[in-house]
Amino acid sequence: MQKTWFITGASRGLGTTIAKAALQAGDRVVATARKQEDIVKGLGADNDQLLGVALDVTDAAQAQAAVQAAVSRFGSIDVLVNNAGYGHLGFFEENTIQDAQAQFATNLFGVFNVTWAALPVMRAARKGRIFNLSSIAGILGVESCSLYSASKFALEGFSESLSREVAPFGLFVTIVEPGPFRTDFLTGESLRFGDTVVADYDDRRDQRRAYFEQRNGQQPGDPAKLAEALVRLANEAEPPMRFIAGSMAVNAADAKLAGMLAELDRWRALSVGTDGHYAA
Repeated sequence: MQKTWFITGASRGLGTTIAKAALQAGDRVVATARKQEDIVKGLGADNDQLLGVALDVTDAAQAQAAVQAAVSRFGSIDVLVNNAGYGHLGFFEENTIQDAQAQFATNLFGVFNVTWAALPVMRAARKGRIFNLSSIAGILGVESCSLYSASKFALEGFSESLSREVAPFGLFVTIVEPGPFRTDFLTGESLRFGDTVVADYDDRRDQRRAYFEQRNGQQPGDPAKLAEALVRLANEAEPPMRFIAGSMAVNAADAKLAGMLAELDRWRALSVGTDGHYAA
């Protein structure tokens, strides 16, 4: 059965690739991005399967209007892909509250805006899939990713809670946690750094920036294969709550979980001992 996808951040990178995979599968796509002309460059002009809509996810009114345009054109939204986002890197002390607010405005509150707009339509249909694009940085915090990881950890907590709230309506939420994929994520269009300089971080700052620059274009993940995987998951009767993408992400998640279990066991007695001795 033909589905209608609503994809944010669809003018480039993984968003464009997901849109192409859905179109190739015979589905319909509402592709959104801040500039409609960028959608045309990446996916072509509107046609029977494709509708391009300008949307800045930080604007709640635009999110409502984009969903209305989708429903007016195709009648429903079966698959919502909250993909729009960027990475703000740098050591926490070298960032500002404005940096943090901007990071959360897109990566978290942007998801809220679009989900608030789309949920009434999807809930009324009593079916649908929501893919929230997180990252391995939403499982594992690493240095110079404090703001980005914070936004993705928050997205994961929201997604877990939302999945339980909407399950009775036939809706499934899947958190997509990619490792490094060969997209434009490590380019200037998708990465930002803080402008504050703290001398104690000088050596490590240069090392971290060089690390990210060297990884650009060398990532092992194939965006086309990830997009194909999402098309498959959109058709699964019971898709997973979490989908970890790429071998590097799987290995990192294995190590994180093993470390958490070891720490839990080490401190189990002290943890359990904080229960009070209260009368029944």
